[in-house]
Amino acid sequence: MFSSFATELGVRRLLVAAGQAPSVLNTQPWRFHVVRREFVEVFADPDRRLRVSDPRGRNQYVSCGAALFNLRLAIRTAGQRPMVWLLPSPEEEPGLLAAVRMDGASPVSDEHRELYDLIPVRRTSRRPFADQRLPRAVLAELRVAASREGATLIPLDRHAATDMLDYATIAEDELGRDHEYRAELAAWTMPGARYDGMPGCTHGPYALQDPSPVRDFGRQEGRARFEERPQLAVLTTMGDRPVDWLKAGQALQRVLLVAARNDVSASFLNQSLDLRDMRQRRDPHHRRGHPQMIIRLGYGPYVARSPRRPAAELETG
Repeated sequence: MFSSFATELGVRRLLVAAGQAPSVLNTQPWRFHVVRREFVEVFADPDRRLRVSDPRGRNQYVSCGAALFNLRLAIRTAGQRPMVWLLPSPEEEPGLLAAVRMDGASPVSDEHRELYDLIPVRRTSRRPFADQRLPRAVLAELRVAASREGATLIPLDRHAATDMLDYATIAEDELGRDHEYRAELAAWTMPGARYDGMPGCTHGPYALQDPSPVRDFGRQEGRARFEERPQLAVLTTMGDRPVDWLKAGQALQRVLLVAARNDVSASFLNQSLDLRDMRQRRDPHHRRGHPQMIIRLGYGPYVARSPRRPAAELETG
């Protein structure tokens, strides 16, 4: 049986797909190891972990989970079924997040092919969105996408979204008084970023209204009026352990690709979650799970993509 790992071209195809996943501050904190051309291991890259804002490694695991979903999707569209082990050896190799191998041939569904084709199309947009509301049918699709990966997507009503924006603003103000946090943020938001980090074209403008529906990176140019009623959703998992963070990342990427299929743009408003992690505070557990990502959804303009590391740099020996 032909394997996607059998040729350099096949391996490169998988790495390119995995490497286009979204990640916190575009750190791309993953590495991959192809073992005996039989399976691929997904590692957390310790040099790309945000030591200040992500002390538990939660954001890194969510990011790597998104890359794992893309890897699975690339294998699926090669006509094979991926078998995945999450955290296969937590004590011996704590940086090994997942192992994936082939489990026989599998027909390629239209959905898998469509989502795979959307991997390079998906963007994180910090631009103003239209005031148009997402149809219920689209929200239902996004919720189903999250549930298929073991997570829950909770769209917020108007009042809950307003409260969430207030929480984000309060958290951002507190984070802004932390010098180490500001230094770490500045290191990954350099205007001339080439292969990783966030170049100036991805920052978006400052919001004229308060509270702002986008994160303040301290480097935005210009001001703009954003949508009057930002549409927010919270991605949750039943647990809050490393394995749950990996599930959240896979669910996040499936949600974002389904959103792209419906021409829906997305950005993130995770300041309150980052502050929770940094301050080692207990998670305010929701009856439907632990919050892992706060997502802003809407209809926005085309935006430039963030830079990506060369695929050859992602593979470790």
